Amino acid sequence: MQLSTEQRLRRAQIFDTIAEQFDRGRREPPAWLYDTLFAELRLHDRPPYVLEIGCGSGKSTLPMARRGARILALEMGANLARLAQQHLAGFADVEVRCTRFENWEPSPEFDLVAAITVWHWLDPELRYRKAAAALRPGGMLAFTTTEHVYPQGYDPFFEEIQQCYAAIGMGRVPWPLPPPEVIPDSCAEIEQSGCFDEVRVIRRLWSEEFTAEEHVALMRTASDHVLLETDKREWLFGEMRRLIEACPGGRVRKHNLTLLHLARRIP
Repeated sequence: MQLSTEQRLRRAQIFDTIAEQFDRGRREPPAWLYDTLFAELRLHDRPPYVLEIGCGSGKSTLPMARRGARILALEMGANLARLAQQHLAGFADVEVRCTRFENWEPSPEFDLVAAITVWHWLDPELRYRKAAAALRPGGMLAFTTTEHVYPQGYDPFFEEIQQCYAAIGMGRVPWPLPPPEVIPDSCAEIEQSGCFDEVRVIRRLWSEEFTAEEHVALMRTASDHVLLETDKREWLFGEMRRLIEACPGGRVRKHNLTLLHLARRIP
């Protein structure tokens, strides 16, 4: 679904209204993502200086801080920024600033501009140009998109739950969904911006398991689920619990495809 600028901003702001739920329900991205990202920077003489866009409650900031990065993390939601500041209080080289990326004034001093699962929330008219303006010559832009995908052997729970979504008017997704190998990347869009070269994407298929309560906690942080009428949302979550608790071991396995987009600022 293509969102207007106003719709995109309203949806992005929802996460701050459920900041505590967001912090409990979301997991840190997998360690391989940061291992790959820092290896790509090829900085051997000093820690990288990182601009993180949309840090949320710090789930992505913490792995970079643990790897020794100096970080300026931007978060437009005051409640999420407060949580991030609490989680990162032990890192002297990390600053969390409550502001929108679109309203922040950049200077070309960062080795890395990182946006982990938030690039799609940013203004498409500004994001590439502003990211480039924040990077030193040769600095790197890195952003991820992560899609829930359905490779061979996907958990049948995700097919069964479609009937429940349809029952409350959310069954708009055609089933089955396309396989992971046909999910498109954003390389052409990056190149068309004229701000970057050495554009490439690393694709990684990975999986994680959830108990019924863990999966419901995650889905409580999805913006379209937050916007549901309360009775429909709670009925849906009740059905999720019922179906997952009937799965082997009372757990569901979710497959994700992460596209790590990398590009160097043109000098």
